[in-house]
Amino acid sequence: MATTTTSTEKAKSVTVTNPSVDAAVREKIITARIALLLKAPFFGNLATRLKLVNADSWLPTAATDGRNFYYNSEFVNKLPQKQIEFLVGHEVLHVVYDHMGRAGDRDKRLYNAAADYCVNADLKQQKIGDFIPIGLYNKKYDGWSSEEVYDDLYANADKIDIDELMKHLLDEHLDEDGDDGEDGDNPNGKGGDKEGKGGRPGKMTAEEKKALRDEIREAVLQAAEAAGAGNLPSGVKRMINSLTNPQMNWRELIRQQIQSLVKSDYTWMKPSRRSWHMDAIFPGTNFADTIDVCVAIDASGSMSNEMLRDILSEVKGIMQAFDDFKLQVWSFDTEVYGHEVFTPDNIDDIDYYDVQGGGGTLFECNWEFMKENEIAPKFFVMFTDGYPGDGWGDEDYAETLFVIHGTTSIEAPYGQTAYYELSKEHA
Repeated sequence: MATTTTSTEKAKSVTVTNPSVDAAVREKIITARIALLLKAPFFGNLATRLKLVNADSWLPTAATDGRNFYYNSEFVNKLPQKQIEFLVGHEVLHVVYDHMGRAGDRDKRLYNAAADYCVNADLKQQKIGDFIPIGLYNKKYDGWSSEEVYDDLYANADKIDIDELMKHLLDEHLDEDGDDGEDGDNPNGKGGDKEGKGGRPGKMTAEEKKALRDEIREAVLQAAEAAGAGNLPSGVKRMINSLTNPQMNWRELIRQQIQSLVKSDYTWMKPSRRSWHMDAIFPGTNFADTIDVCVAIDASGSMSNEMLRDILSEVKGIMQAFDDFKLQVWSFDTEVYGHEVFTPDNIDDIDYYDVQGGGGTLFECNWEFMKENEIAPKFFVMFTDGYPGDGWGDEDYAETLFVIHGTTSIEAPYGQTAYYELSKEHA
């Protein structure tokens, strides 16, 4: 039976598989994967782990859910062989960068465009096949992450025709729950992800998502080792570095950093506050200066209430280990909100702190705020999703720790970097 579809543009039409066309297309995709194995083994090794699934019944172009390579046979059949190599590499990088699960609260369509800009730039830099002309590409995004591209697109949203951008996506972008990120329609529901059928992939449980991420991470590490560091996109190199160089727990880093800044000795002239309600009297700590710490919370990312409670309770507990401290807390997006000062006398009020903001992202606003208000902390901690907007701030201003959530592929260019994990109490 002949296949009916519109064009390589993203029409939502239903197609009917032509078996002879499909057989030829599968052979072309396999040939493309072999070519990548020979010329770009990182991409080739990861491509071969994706199961080929014909999805003519619902898919106009191509897609991946991390396990399968879904394709429309007519779409792929119209591409020259070198462009099929590019398409295969395109799906591989979506998997490597976990674009299915990184959009968070961002506008799905704009994030999908950002992900394609990111992936296509990497593929062109690595000379993977031939660029498919209908795709999105801008040289200025070379080496950028999808979130950095998103922030740039978001800042210029009034100049962008989002519907036009959608026409230039090379594939359907499935999120980690099986939807395509546009209208969330998933009528065929099950089967495509695990059984190799042509239906849309169904939703995964939290355990399945974690298992898949672990599986992908292991596959990426093995493929990178086989390919060698010189044959990897810069974004993949950063991710590999974060995976292979274990980071200290962020809570312990904060404790150690504060302790390293304390110039103190013990004295019986100043009993410890911890002995006030006990029969025994312990020596207090004689500080040369009050411990002065600032904490900034990025309100532009996907920080949950559980994460917020975890962060504030941990910081509170750390500070209460010392007799005298000044803790300043604020939230930010492109400006600073809710600046509060906590001392031993009002530290319990931090339990009711309200994070404000929710717009774009501009790390620089924190340093501008501190300088304008003559705030000079000994230690500055930023909790963020790691996408600065326009620079990482003044590296000479204070000892700085960036605690990044949502990804382990980003490392701050100065100071210390830790990766956020929810404590068992708040998980």
